[in-house]
Amino acid sequence: MTQRHERSLPTVADTEALGRELAAGLSAGDLVVLDGPLGAGKTALTRGIAAGLGVQGRVSSPTFIIARLHRAGERPDAPPVPLVHVDAYRLGGDLDELDALDLDTELHQAVVVVEWGRGVVEHLSERHLRVELRREPDSEVRTAVWEWIG
Repeated sequence: MTQRHERSLPTVADTEALGRELAAGLSAGDLVVLDGPLGAGKTALTRGIAAGLGVQGRVSSPTFIIARLHRAGERPDAPPVPLVHVDAYRLGGDLDELDALDLDTELHQAVVVVEWGRGVVEHLSERHLRVELRREPDSEVRTAVWEWIG
């Protein structure tokens, strides 16, 4: 049985801290699928995951380039692992464009985080971490719900 977790995230720093916590349990071959509306904190969570993995370089939304590779850096208590950060929003469910990214090859060598990926990329892996982010109306408070699927 899968265990579902939920946490309130009052600040961007809290969202990034959750990402660092999640990164502690990630390794090469893991797929993370982020879901939530615009402004829910998907990129902030990815920045935290990247920090927890110790990857090199600034992490920002890959909206216009669709996918960005961040090289592995030093990681305490775990082997180094690169991060592939994907924004599937512009793909609009176009599986041909998704296949052209060759993510199934990258998946075995990196942690792959896909924003707007729900319903689009789950087939790439038998198991994935799904994180749903919500933003409270008229508030900066976000809520994250996450669980391993598969």
